[in-house]
Formats: sequence, structure tokens, C-alpha cells
Amino acid sequence: MTKYVNVAVVGYGYWGPNLVRNFNQIDGGRLYSVCDLNENALRVVKKMYPGVTVTQNFDDIANNPEIDAVALATPLKTHYPMGKEALLKGKHCLIEKPLTSSSAEAEELIELAERNNCVLMVGHTFEYDSAVIKVKELIKQGKVGDIYYIDSSRLNLGLHRFDANVIWDLAPHDLSIILFWLDMSPSRVSAFGGTYIRKGIADVAFINLEFPRNIMAHIHLSWLAPSKLRRTTVIGSERMVVYDDLESIEVVKVYDRSAKYLVGSDAGKRLENGYRVGDVTSPHVENSEPLRLECSDFIEAIRGKKKPKSDGYDGLRVVKILEAADRSMRNKGKVEEIR
Repeated sequence: MTKYVNVAVVGYGYWGPNLVRNFNQIDGGRLYSVCDLNENALRVVKKMYPGVTVTQNFDDIANNPEIDAVALATPLKTHYPMGKEALLKGKHCLIEKPLTSSSAEAEELIELAERNNCVLMVGHTFEYDSAVIKVKELIKQGKVGDIYYIDSSRLNLGLHRFDANVIWDLAPHDLSIILFWLDMSPSRVSAFGGTYIRKGIADVAFINLEFPRNIMAHIHLSWLAPSKLRRTTVIGSERMVVYDDLESIEVVKVYDRSAKYLVGSDAGKRLENGYRVGDVTSPHVENSEPLRLECSDFIEAIRGKKKPKSDGYDGLRVVKILEAADRSMRNKGKVEEIR
């Protein structure tokens, strides 16, 4: 490998420009090429990055020996075939969430990556978010106590997708965050959804997750909401934490509040005395771009400096839950086991 890791970004639509900007700026990596079917998009790339090659043909990327790594920001249905072709050609892959549209596809990509000594990462960007990391630190330090449940809402008016329902589109964010915090996978999932705008594609969903140690999580997802909401609440035996991604300053708030059952003959009569209400504090959170850290992690993993945080197995865990939640929703909320 040369001094720099030559990266090709495939897909210059909604998320691709962010990947292009970051790979053009980070140490150790070099933006080599951009691929997109849209000629106008490629003209924009050439104007902004004159030294970068452009193409409408993915084969030009896969067959170019100068390209070391590929970042896919393309529709979900293309993740598996494009990722497979790139890995078979010995190229490292960063694939936007979700990793694939099935666990079988994800397992095959992981096997291919390991066989060809390639790095496979998934774009679980929130695992690199300073606020999300801060909440994990609070949990690990025991500040929250035993976690009772997690409640998360990810709502907006749009953007409606036509290649995936709201579960596959939005839930990977919340699932990757929750799994990162708890460091465990759920054992069972159930989901209900509603289809209102386009037949056959759910645009509202409610997911319930059951974890070991009697921990529950609930996720509310919607493309049909009057205002944007990105909030997750962690309820513990000692404290409660709110992570609000739309806050500009107090992104994480720690509520020194809890409720406990009072042991005693008259405990049931004076349960209200078991509630504790203290101060609300907001810990300092570093100001950094999560995607920049994710792209740097990808480059450093390729150069053999570290194991990537959001690797292929991380992507597989989320895809398994998405599959089970989707099955449950289609079966009117039937509880699905996750293996």
C-alpha cells in the first residue's frame, strides 16, 4: 500500500457529499474517485475536487488496482452486490447503514472480508458521536445505576423512502446507539407499524426490545410527524439521562432522580417517600464531527493501527434485529426471537 489509502466514494446523493468532504481532508486517506449515475452530480464533484476522477460505472472502481478502499452511500439493495464485488477485488469497504438487507448477506460479506484480509465497516456514525460516548461513560462509571429501560424517538416529516420502510431507514441509528450503550443484544423484539402514504411501505413504527437483566427498550419511528425529534432517555436505578441530538449546547442532561421500593410493613402506604429528586446537570461534551472520526477509524483500521469500532459484526447485530422487527410488524406485533 502507498503512503495514502486511496478511497473511492460510490453515491453522491444525500450522504455521499459528506463522505467525499471527509475523505478529502483526513490524514492517511486520499479521495481518489467518485462514482454516481447522475452526470450533474459528477460535474459538481469535478468543480469542487478537480484532482478527483469521476465515473458512472462501478466496475471502473472495482477493477482499478490504484483504489484501496470503497465507501458505499448507495440504496440498500445495492449494499450487498457492490460490497461483495469490492471485497472480491480485495478492497476495504465502508458501507452506510444498514449493512445489508438480510443477515445472510451480512454474514457473507463478513466472511469475504476475513478471507481477503479486508476491513469491513458499517456507517453507524452515532457510535462516534461525543454525546453518545459521554452517555456510555456515565453508564460504565455506574452513575446511572442498574438500567431499567431506554426510550427513544426519531421523528420527522419525511424524508419518505421508496426502497425501504421506516424501520430499515431510521431504526439502525437508535439500535446501534442502544447496543453500544448496553454492550449486549436483545433476546426478543416485537413491532407494530402503519402505512399511510405509499402502499406496502410502513412510515410509522413502534419497536419493543427485551434485553437480558430485565432491561427494556422502546423505539418510536416516523416519517409523519409535525416536528423533528431525536431524543433518547435512559432510566436507571440511580439517575436518569436524556440525550437530545437536536440540542446545540446541553445535548446530554443528567437528572439526579430515582424511585425505590421502601421495604417495611407500611412501605406500600408510603411509596411516595421512595422518590428522590435532585439536580439536573449537563456534562461537557467535546465538539467534534462523528463522521470525521468514523472515516478516520476506517483509514486507521486499513493501515493496521486499530480494530474498527463499527465493524461488520456490529452491522450484522443490527441487521438481525431489523429483520426480526420487520417480521414482527408484518405479523401484527408477534414476538420474534433474535438469535
